[in-house]
Amino acid sequence: MTLHQLRIFLSVAQSSSLTLASKRLDLAQPSLSKQLAGLEESVGARLFDRVHSGMVLTAAGRVLLRHAQSVLREIDEAEARLREFATGRRPIVRVAGLNSVIKALLPGALIRCSNSSRLEADIQEIVATPADVLEMVYSGQAHIGVIAADSVAQASVGFRQVPLVEDPYVFAVPNSIDLGATTDINSAPADVVRVLNSCILFSFGTQRKLQIRQWYGRVLPSYRIAVHCRSYGVALELVRAGFGVCLVPALTAFPAKGPLSRINLFATDYGSRRIVAILAHQYLHLTPYKELVEALQIVARDVLLPAILPMPRLIQSAPQDAHPNEEPAATAIITR
Repeated sequence: MTLHQLRIFLSVAQSSSLTLASKRLDLAQPSLSKQLAGLEESVGARLFDRVHSGMVLTAAGRVLLRHAQSVLREIDEAEARLREFATGRRPIVRVAGLNSVIKALLPGALIRCSNSSRLEADIQEIVATPADVLEMVYSGQAHIGVIAADSVAQASVGFRQVPLVEDPYVFAVPNSIDLGATTDINSAPADVVRVLNSCILFSFGTQRKLQIRQWYGRVLPSYRIAVHCRSYGVALELVRAGFGVCLVPALTAFPAKGPLSRINLFATDYGSRRIVAILAHQYLHLTPYKELVEALQIVARDVLLPAILPMPRLIQSAPQDAHPNEEPAATAIITR
């Protein structure tokens, strides 16, 4: 066996697909298949079952996986430590993540690390979707990804999720509307009804969009989707201008030292997104990466959310079994 073969094997195990592993390794698929076949020949056992849905580890493959992870972790750690001697400085830690979470947690974490080490970070903050973050981590373009846990369909082989913070969803409403006094939208003034029924929807996945539609339909039975949006920052600016309302995670409004300008955030019954750091197993044992993840956990415990007002009666009294409004009345598409 060679280290090159083991890295290919681990990438295929993580990807469950020759095509995706080929893309992540920047290696032609015929060459990858040849190396994998050579590895199977050298160990004398089939390592994957080729099925319609992709590549599935055999019993022998699962045994090799444990050893491959251990071997490659030791190699990566040795390379990182030796690089410090060669360059006189520690390796650069590349971090990718959701902008709203990166700006809330990373500055404090880097300050904590700078007090005890010479850690150098490369922040990949211009990321369009959670899928982009995952792809950067899985392909090795980033060492650590900061993302919502429900963005990961299942734990990928060789990667760990480290819990950071619970980020509650809040209802963002222009502060010109006294939502606390609005118990029945049907009896509210026409201009208030117009704004409350103009909802903003995020294009971060079909399942999430359906869930948010269901929530809007339950709380605001006559709502319409006025804007499809891919940036929480743009959505909040639309709310600030008095255009409409939106359901957003609280950290998207960070930092907020006191009330947001012209926006009120209300508690909801929608729940929260669980923010995690995702990284390869071997980085959990390497000092610079482990150090940064631990600092992120400490900062996350003390992070200050924006001011959140109590849940209004409009949400409390909404029926629990209503179906989502299916009117596709979009009037604009906004991207970053």
